[in-house]
Amino acid sequence: MKKKVWGGLIIGGILFCVTLVFALPTELQLKLEGAKFPAVKFNHANHVDVYKIDCKVCHHAEADPTKEVKKCVECHDIAQAKDKALKAMDAYHKTCIECHKKVNGEEGKQAPVKCNDCHKRS
Repeated sequence: MKKKVWGGLIIGGILFCVTLVFALPTELQLKLEGAKFPAVKFNHANHVDVYKIDCKVCHHAEADPTKEVKKCVECHDIAQAKDKALKAMDAYHKTCIECHKKVNGEEGKQAPVKCNDCHKRS
Protein backbone atom coordinates (compact mmCIF):
# COMPACT_ATOMS: atom_id res chain seq x y z
CA MET A 1 0.00 0.00 0.00
CA LYS A 2 2.83 2.43 0.91
CA LYS A 3 4.55 1.72 -2.42
CA LYS A 4 1.38 2.69 -4.32
CA VAL A 5 1.07 5.94 -2.37
CA TRP A 6 4.73 6.85 -2.90
CA GLY A 7 4.55 5.87 -6.55
CA GLY A 8 1.47 8.03 -7.02
CA LEU A 9 3.15 10.98 -5.31
CA ILE A 10 6.26 10.64 -7.44
CA ILE A 11 4.31 10.37 -10.69
CA GLY A 12 2.08 13.28 -9.64
CA GLY A 13 5.13 15.40 -8.87
CA ILE A 14 6.71 14.64 -12.22
CA LEU A 15 3.49 15.48 -14.07
CA PHE A 16 3.18 18.72 -12.11
CA CYS A 17 6.73 19.77 -13.04
CA VAL A 18 6.25 18.91 -16.72
CA THR A 19 2.97 20.86 -16.79
CA LEU A 20 4.62 23.84 -15.13
CA VAL A 21 7.48 23.95 -17.63
CA PHE A 22 5.14 23.87 -20.61
CA ALA A 23 2.79 26.44 -19.05
CA LEU A 24 5.50 29.11 -18.78
CA PRO A 25 5.44 31.76 -21.48
CA THR A 26 8.37 31.75 -23.90
CA GLU A 27 8.59 35.35 -25.05
CA LEU A 28 6.71 38.34 -23.68
CA GLN A 29 6.27 41.90 -24.87
CA LEU A 30 6.93 44.25 -21.95
CA LYS A 31 5.19 47.53 -22.72
CA LEU A 32 3.89 50.24 -20.47
CA GLU A 33 0.92 52.33 -21.58
CA GLY A 34 2.11 55.66 -22.96
CA ALA A 35 5.78 54.64 -23.04
CA LYS A 36 8.08 56.63 -25.33
CA PHE A 37 10.24 53.65 -26.27
CA PRO A 38 9.12 50.47 -28.09
CA ALA A 39 8.13 47.37 -26.15
CA VAL A 40 10.86 45.06 -24.88
CA LYS A 41 10.92 41.50 -26.20
CA PHE A 42 11.63 39.47 -23.09
CA ASN A 43 12.47 35.78 -23.37
CA HIS A 44 10.99 34.39 -20.17
CA ALA A 45 12.01 30.81 -20.92
CA ASN A 46 15.69 31.76 -21.24
CA HIS A 47 15.67 33.62 -17.93
CA VAL A 48 14.09 30.63 -16.17
CA ASP A 49 15.66 27.64 -17.94
CA VAL A 50 19.03 28.88 -19.20
CA TYR A 51 19.99 31.64 -16.76
CA LYS A 52 18.31 29.90 -13.76
CA ILE A 53 16.94 33.14 -12.28
CA ASP A 54 14.76 32.53 -9.25
CA CYS A 55 11.13 33.54 -9.91
CA LYS A 56 11.14 35.68 -6.76
CA VAL A 57 13.71 38.07 -8.27
CA CYS A 58 11.04 39.55 -10.53
CA HIS A 59 7.85 38.21 -8.97
CA HIS A 60 8.77 39.32 -5.47
CA ALA A 61 5.22 40.10 -4.25
CA GLU A 62 3.83 36.59 -4.67
CA ALA A 63 4.09 33.93 -2.01
CA ASP A 64 4.40 31.29 -4.74
CA PRO A 65 5.10 32.75 -8.21
CA THR A 66 4.73 29.32 -9.81
CA LYS A 67 1.00 29.38 -9.01
CA GLU A 68 -0.11 32.98 -9.46
CA VAL A 69 1.57 36.09 -10.82
CA LYS A 70 0.28 39.63 -10.66
CA LYS A 71 1.06 42.17 -13.34
CA CYS A 72 3.78 44.58 -12.23
CA VAL A 73 1.46 47.55 -12.64
CA GLU A 74 -0.84 46.19 -9.94
CA CYS A 75 1.73 47.44 -7.40
CA HIS A 76 4.02 49.63 -9.51
CA ASP A 77 2.03 52.58 -10.83
CA ILE A 78 2.82 53.74 -14.37
CA ALA A 79 2.90 57.46 -13.52
CA GLN A 80 4.47 57.68 -10.06
CA ALA A 81 5.98 55.86 -7.10
CA LYS A 82 3.37 54.91 -4.48
CA ASP A 83 3.52 53.26 -1.06
CA LYS A 84 7.25 52.51 -1.28
CA ALA A 85 6.77 50.83 -4.67
CA LEU A 86 8.87 52.29 -7.49
CA LYS A 87 7.20 53.63 -10.61
CA ALA A 88 6.76 50.71 -13.05
CA MET A 89 9.44 51.85 -15.49
CA ASP A 90 11.91 52.40 -12.65
CA ALA A 91 11.14 48.98 -11.18
CA TYR A 92 11.81 47.26 -14.53
CA HIS A 93 14.99 49.23 -15.09
CA LYS A 94 16.30 48.68 -11.55
CA THR A 95 15.63 44.94 -11.61
CA CYS A 96 16.77 44.25 -15.17
CA ILE A 97 19.71 46.61 -15.60
CA GLU A 98 21.22 45.97 -12.15
CA CYS A 99 21.06 42.23 -12.77
CA HIS A 100 22.54 42.59 -16.26
CA LYS A 101 25.40 44.76 -14.97
CA LYS A 102 26.12 42.23 -12.22
CA VAL A 103 26.16 39.33 -14.68
CA ASN A 104 28.34 41.28 -17.12
CA GLY A 105 30.85 42.12 -14.39
CA GLU A 106 30.96 38.76 -12.64
CA GLU A 107 30.62 36.45 -15.61
CA GLY A 108 31.93 38.60 -18.45
CA LYS A 109 28.68 38.27 -20.36
CA GLN A 110 27.06 40.80 -22.67
CA ALA A 111 23.59 41.25 -21.16
CA PRO A 112 21.97 44.43 -22.49
CA VAL A 113 22.27 47.61 -20.39
CA LYS A 114 21.62 50.42 -22.89
CA CYS A 115 18.18 51.70 -23.93
CA ASN A 116 18.36 50.56 -27.56
CA ASP A 117 19.71 47.15 -26.58
CA CYS A 118 16.27 46.24 -25.20
CA HIS A 119 13.93 48.81 -26.77
CA LYS A 120 14.46 47.91 -30.43
CA ARG A 121 12.55 49.74 -33.13
CA SER A 122 11.09 47.38 -35.69
